[in-house]
Amino acid sequence: MTPSCLPSARNTCSPQAFLLRNPHLHVPKHQYHETKLPKKENLVFRSLQVPAGPCRPFLSFRNSRLTHPFANLSSFADAEGEKEQEDEAKASEGDLPGMAQAFSISSSTASAIAVFIAFAALSLPFFMKSLGQGVGSKTKFLSYVTLLFGFYMAWNIGANDVANAMGTSVGSGALTLRQAVLTAAILEFSGALLMGTHVTSTMQKGILVANVFQGKSTLLFAGLLSCLAAAGTWLQVASYYGWPVSTTHCIVGSMVGFGLVYGGPGAVFWMSLARVISSWIFSPVLGALVSFLVYKCIRRFVYSAPNPGQAAAAAAPIAVFLGVTGISFVAFPLSKSFPIALGQALGCGAVGAFIVYNIIRKQLGHLLAKASSSRSEQEETTQTKNLGLLSDVAGPKGTQLEIVYGVFGYMQVLSACFMSFAHGGNDVSNAIGPLAAALSILQGGASSTEIIIPNDVLAWGGFGIVAGLTMWGYRVIATIGKKITELTPTRGFAAEFAAASVVLFASKLALPISATHTLVGAVMGVGFARGLNSVRAETVREIVTSWAVTIPVGASLAVVYTLILTKLLSFIL
Repeated sequence: MTPSCLPSARNTCSPQAFLLRNPHLHVPKHQYHETKLPKKENLVFRSLQVPAGPCRPFLSFRNSRLTHPFANLSSFADAEGEKEQEDEAKASEGDLPGMAQAFSISSSTASAIAVFIAFAALSLPFFMKSLGQGVGSKTKFLSYVTLLFGFYMAWNIGANDVANAMGTSVGSGALTLRQAVLTAAILEFSGALLMGTHVTSTMQKGILVANVFQGKSTLLFAGLLSCLAAAGTWLQVASYYGWPVSTTHCIVGSMVGFGLVYGGPGAVFWMSLARVISSWIFSPVLGALVSFLVYKCIRRFVYSAPNPGQAAAAAAPIAVFLGVTGISFVAFPLSKSFPIALGQALGCGAVGAFIVYNIIRKQLGHLLAKASSSRSEQEETTQTKNLGLLSDVAGPKGTQLEIVYGVFGYMQVLSACFMSFAHGGNDVSNAIGPLAAALSILQGGASSTEIIIPNDVLAWGGFGIVAGLTMWGYRVIATIGKKITELTPTRGFAAEFAAASVVLFASKLALPISATHTLVGAVMGVGFARGLNSVRAETVREIVTSWAVTIPVGASLAVVYTLILTKLLSFIL
């Protein structure tokens, strides 16, 4: 049935044009009904039931194919986080969607992707040199199983931890879910292959004491597989419920459980465990504090400027220069000489700033010119006496807001790309470190505590991360991007920039820090900057609870899995 209040021929406009003309339209649910368009349009119109007057339908972008990186910027035109947007987001917080619904694809396509990934995971190990050349059938079989255990852990890293880089970008609307997954897949794999740690082992993790397991290679082999299985199991449970937990803490907890039960108290570096536990406090607190200050600086120096759009465009290259320089200095394989490495990092920062400056001028130049022509009107609304850093500043509107969100949207996408690349290079070791150590023990190459990770194993770990991101990554992305607090490009950038800064600073000072906990804390800090009621306490309680049980659950599962695997290995070997 065609609704009676669809636009008439003399009052028609496209849905996109209507939404841009009426960015503040809010309709109580009892005053509209829904009419679904043909399936290929994949849109839903909502129409007012009014006795007279022009109808004012508005478009739901939840499953729209018209969405692009900055399609929904104008929906925040009044101020950041109006009450109706909060209510709508809370109302849509039901069960997490399936893969097909999350990516707006058919169920058959989603099933085909899952089948392809499963087939590739089962077949690719046969073409890897790390499977073993010239070894017996038992050793080759166990090597194959070991590679599958490593893939399982990497899959769960992709399903849970990749939200560190992409969650805020999706939540703010800077990237669609499809764009985020595709971008993260390329960068995570590239980071794992090009920057993955090449010299590592479980002994270098600082958790297990190597000498305790000398002469017990079978037990250590079973323990390493059990740690991968235990950490992967808990990560899978956390990902299913959308909880962002630390993959590092999962693998550490598993190793502690195995070492304590099968090696005794002397098999565990207890100081390392204390540092990990302390990061539960330091990581979110530092992230929240820095993001709070960054967001307040944006509101103070950008929103209160006479021309907020111009202020945002001027601040962007500076922020990108600082961010790219810091990330390059810490993460990229630069020269070992400090002056040369610093010069290389500054060069990378300058290139990044130049690129962003040109992108902003090219994409938003017409809006900047338009904003400059109407500057007098904006000055009247932004001039305030004695503004402090913590002063509450009203957000810009109209063209000025579109420029600000456009600028910070580009910056957020860039920061997400760097975080994703660095994450692939760093956290892949949580899967392939124990994997390479187990393969080395199995194939008789563990003559020292230093184990070289082959390139095919690095690529295998990268593939596992991409597979997990594709199939389940949207679950934790939804929690970080949507369920803690409502995000916009400025809020998302503040959280992401703060998290990256804290992680880089802490890594240089060797402070115990968790990227996952830092980013969650940073998102909370942005929410606190808007008021305590802007942070959803129920989601925060669930996340903190999942953090608290990560190490004991991982330890318990590792003990159980080791018991099972040692019995199975006694029959095989």
